[in-house]
Amino acid sequence: MIVPVGAHDLDQVGDLEDQLFGEQAWSAQAFAELAAGPGRRAWVARTEDGTVLGYVLTGHVGDFADLLRIGVRAGAQRRGTATALLATAVDAAVADGAERMLLEVSTSNDSARALYARSGFEQIDRRPRYYADGSDALVLQLQLQPAAHRSERMAP
Repeated sequence: MIVPVGAHDLDQVGDLEDQLFGEQAWSAQAFAELAAGPGRRAWVARTEDGTVLGYVLTGHVGDFADLLRIGVRAGAQRRGTATALLATAVDAAVADGAERMLLEVSTSNDSARALYARSGFEQIDRRPRYYADGSDALVLQLQLQPAAHRSERMAP
């Protein structure tokens, strides 16, 4: 079940941030402040008992949406959770009038790069030594289309 992030989700999102991003993690409070900003949207994927499996945060400015963060609990990875969260974010960006979605991903994050490639993102830039570990950032872009034209590309 994917729903807009609620205040009751923030502690779990903060814990997931710590697990997934270590020293680069955002605190629950930082995530909440970012999500509350203008043009921002955030969702969580959760189980019926309220366990947060993953989350996504986007921002929308002008003609583009920015995928600011996406993360999925280790036990829920490779089960379509990230694909579903990304599809939710893309659909919302289209509904908000964005024409493209941008993101940055580390060259060392093979699983995320594979997700984005399957979803139709293409590299438009590279930022050398962008991340704390010294890895480069790839700047990726997805040209947005109505959902009917995107369904094959976003399949899990």
